[in-house]
Amino acid sequence: QVQLVESGGGLVQAGDSLRLSCAASGRTFSSYAMGWFRQAPGKEREFVAAISWSGGITYYADFVKERFTISRDNAKNTVYLRMNRLKPEDTAVYYCAAKRSSVRLTTTQYDYWGQGTQVTVSS
Repeated sequence: QVQLVESGGGLVQAGDSLRLSCAASGRTFSSYAMGWFRQAPGKEREFVAAISWSGGITYYADFVKERFTISRDNAKNTVYLRMNRLKPEDTAVYYCAAKRSSVRLTTTQYDYWGQGTQVTVSS
């Protein structure tokens, strides 16, 4: 069992930056691939970024490439999402998720999910 708690969301202006954190419980964090997803009102949950268990492989949605960076610190059981040059269309609830397998990390087929953190970007 893995419990995930996101933090770091908030209200910012377009062009600002935020860093989201996702703290995981359990001693097996380093064996899970991790992902970030987001869901805007009235829209389906969509993939944002993912990282392999070792941190050596990362994946990004096209709309966040060059702006967002995913990273992890296995010693701290934490995964991060650094978001730069935020846009109003980035407004959503952001979720982190954990997956035992390292395949299909860009889909929503993850084993554990956090409760989400709200990110609101004003124009």
